[in-house]
Amino acid sequence: MGAHDESTNSGGHPESLSRILEHGERVKALLEECAAELLSLNSAVREVLAQDPALPAFEVALDKSAALVGKVQVACAEVSLVNGALALEVRDRSMVDLRFAAAVEQEQASRHAALHDVLTGLPNRALFNDRLDHGLAQARRHDWTLAVMFVDLNDFKIINDTHGHEAGDGVLRAIAQRLKANTRGADTVSRHGGDEFLYLLTGIRDVANIAKIAEKIVLAVQAPCIVSLREGTISASVKASIGISTFPKDGTTADELIKGADEAMYRAKQAKSGVAFAS
Repeated sequence: MGAHDESTNSGGHPESLSRILEHGERVKALLEECAAELLSLNSAVREVLAQDPALPAFEVALDKSAALVGKVQVACAEVSLVNGALALEVRDRSMVDLRFAAAVEQEQASRHAALHDVLTGLPNRALFNDRLDHGLAQARRHDWTLAVMFVDLNDFKIINDTHGHEAGDGVLRAIAQRLKANTRGADTVSRHGGDEFLYLLTGIRDVANIAKIAEKIVLAVQAPCIVSLREGTISASVKASIGISTFPKDGTTADELIKGADEAMYRAKQAKSGVAFAS
């Protein structure tokens, strides 16, 4: 049954239909060639009979040959009809495939847009929360440490006030790429809103590495951002304040960990220390 289903499925594919159509065209060409050869042969025989009419057996053979030519020509016509129907089927199937591919692409684009920030392309809050919930489940199951970093850009408003929102957007995109470049494969960085970002670190075995990653992010963020604007190019720099909370020490739920990281970030901002832990 499985083999039959596979054959049926593959036979309905436009590529398979195209191969059948090509075969039908070859059969049609062969039939037309045979009909042409028979007609040529009949003409030669009739020339012989015109010179020597006392060959009745040839007349019978010619009648049969003419009948055969008619059958071949009918077969050619039937093959042409079949080929025409197959050509329409190939076209229709190809259109269906194109529409399906377009629908899949549109669905993927819509899903991506629903889960990612429009400006930076980073995961948005919804996707971050989903990954945080999944990370917490994994951390509980495997007794892992998990960390949430709350990253805020200090005095970012000055860039918007000085150079305009277009410049501010350019800086946010540049910072987003730097944050993304400093994530491990299993980690997630998202735009929380405005000039705030959330960073999820999972599967941590050495807590000391959390502070090292945070310091690396601070250094990456504060490098000058070169932004191209309509009126020219500007160089803008911002610094980051990062608050860090860890599971299970600082909380066991997503809300507790985000709140703890947010509060730690404000302490880091007030102390101008760059990085602060929830406890």
